[in-house]
Amino acid sequence: MNKLLMFFCILMLSCSISHKDQDITKQKGTQDSMIVACYYFPNYHKNDSRNRKLKGEGWSEWELVKEAKPRFESHHQPNVPQWGYTDESDPEVMAKKIDAAASHGIDVFIFDWYWYDDGPFLERGLDIGFLKAANNNRIKFSLMWANHDWIDIHPYKLDSKRSVLYGGIVNKQTFNRICDEVINKYFKHPSYWKIDGKPYFSIYELNKLMQSFGSIEAARAALDGFRAKVKAAGFPDIHLNAVVWGRSILPGEQKQANPADVVMQLGFDSVTSYVWIHHVSLPKMRTDYKYVQDEYFKYWTKAETMFDVPYYPNVTMGWDSSPRADQNDSFGNFGYPFMHTISGNTPERFQKALYTVKQRLVRSKGPHILTINCWNEWTEGSYLEPDTRNGMGYLNAVKNVYGDTPDKPGADIGK
Repeated sequence: MNKLLMFFCILMLSCSISHKDQDITKQKGTQDSMIVACYYFPNYHKNDSRNRKLKGEGWSEWELVKEAKPRFESHHQPNVPQWGYTDESDPEVMAKKIDAAASHGIDVFIFDWYWYDDGPFLERGLDIGFLKAANNNRIKFSLMWANHDWIDIHPYKLDSKRSVLYGGIVNKQTFNRICDEVINKYFKHPSYWKIDGKPYFSIYELNKLMQSFGSIEAARAALDGFRAKVKAAGFPDIHLNAVVWGRSILPGEQKQANPADVVMQLGFDSVTSYVWIHHVSLPKMRTDYKYVQDEYFKYWTKAETMFDVPYYPNVTMGWDSSPRADQNDSFGNFGYPFMHTISGNTPERFQKALYTVKQRLVRSKGPHILTINCWNEWTEGSYLEPDTRNGMGYLNAVKNVYGDTPDKPGADIGK
């Protein structure tokens, strides 16, 4: 009798846990929850076919990290990864990243995802590393189509011609292939991030999107076709997110368009940012972190009323693109990657920024979603991964503000 009772209790507990997970799944992305989505830049693995052809066997962006040096007074370079110069396409290496992220309050990796007319680029970190990691159920993932021109800047020599290696404008056939690829390969994966059952898909360059189709109306038709494909695959819809930055210029025109009008006409469901410096000019070589934070918050306030769809705020860890600048050139504010930096971005100040965003989100209607730049933008000086200077400081900052609490029970989110 006691054994039967014990079995019944275990069965009920199991059902309760399963039911709880389902409830968490339903709650995430709603007004009362917080979702922390962190961008991931996948250029830290060997044997990418394009990199191998251009840079040689075994090259990855780690080479620029290793070669970086101080360029001005009190400039800290190189930044040395505490975990070593690892290969993110190794599932065991990626599993370590997943565990660290999931254990420190991060819910989603938003992979910078590249696909040009001649095919994919930098896909091994996601396709081999993440998707084959044994623990990829601990965190959600999604895609930001990084549809920008890929320029030869690794490194960039001052005053040299900016050569476009892979163009961000794609043809209709490529776009259709992209739609089919992401639906079948990624959206259907159980760990793909969804908001209200809708796969989240972000687009980085709205100008390139519109130029690909020749007009804003044609671009809208293409996105509507994407929605139809997603619905035909069994999803209620797609959640299309726009990364808004820079100047919105309609194809064939020179006058700047209202970005809110562009977002509305293209039919996006939400807006976010990739990095603070897209909205804040850096006036000094060592621009103070708090100054950049305050200026970005002014943009956030404007964005909340500018757009007719939700704006998901961003928290940026730092900015220093000097590793992408040729180390033998003089360094100054000459144009990316020769540009001013953010200084004073300690883990403590980063945590204060995270907390300020949380308090402001709590007071808003929701959904309570924020993006972080970045998990691993090492050559732009914005990364959460541990280094030999601050250790796990930036990840602990995220955990201290957004870690497991009664209203954020674990990493199983989305639908």
